[in-house]
Amino acid sequence: MSPVESPTWGPAGSGTVRVLVVDDHPVVRDGLVAMLGADPGIDVIGAAQDGAEALATIARDHPDVVLMDLRMPGMGGVEAIREQRRRGGEQPRLLVLTTYDTDREILGALEAGADGYLLKDARGEDLARAVHDLAAGRPVLVPAALAALTAQRGTRPALSVRESEVLRLVAEGCTNRAVARRLRIGEATVKTHLAHVYEKLDVGDRASAVRTAWEQELV
Repeated sequence: MSPVESPTWGPAGSGTVRVLVVDDHPVVRDGLVAMLGADPGIDVIGAAQDGAEALATIARDHPDVVLMDLRMPGMGGVEAIREQRRRGGEQPRLLVLTTYDTDREILGALEAGADGYLLKDARGEDLARAVHDLAAGRPVLVPAALAALTAQRGTRPALSVRESEVLRLVAEGCTNRAVARRLRIGEATVKTHLAHVYEKLDVGDRASAVRTAWEQELV
């Protein structure tokens, strides 16, 4: 990637999530900026009209979450996501926000490296919640995306019964504390099981674990 000295990724100490909005329609873009800006826990740091501008802004301003439209003139969303992931280094969470819910669009975006997939008919409060969830590493996938992933086939890693139980509860949105309470085990034990799941699935966080689990029909 094009580095800037000592980039700071991840939510600031205040807990505010820094967001970049990417959409080629000015009315939609302005509406998203206003909608997200109404949440005191979200700081919209900028807006871009295509993938190329988005990549430049990410390199310069280091947002925590990027809302990325798919179909845009010039560089589209999938191409921008793939290029951003190719650049490596610390990465923002990439949330696709689109009107398209076909398997082709969904799988193309997720395979390129998107962390979440949401449709533009989402309510304002649901969109804000999705931003916070993704920033915290929790999965954000609309039912159509889950269905598309479930339809895929892959080699299933050998998870233990307890690891599968923990993963299923995480997929339902449970925190480590909630998982521990449901399974009547300690939080430290939950973390250990998740560490084993991450290793077996070759992922680094909860959102990626859930996405991979759906791809491989583990939950």
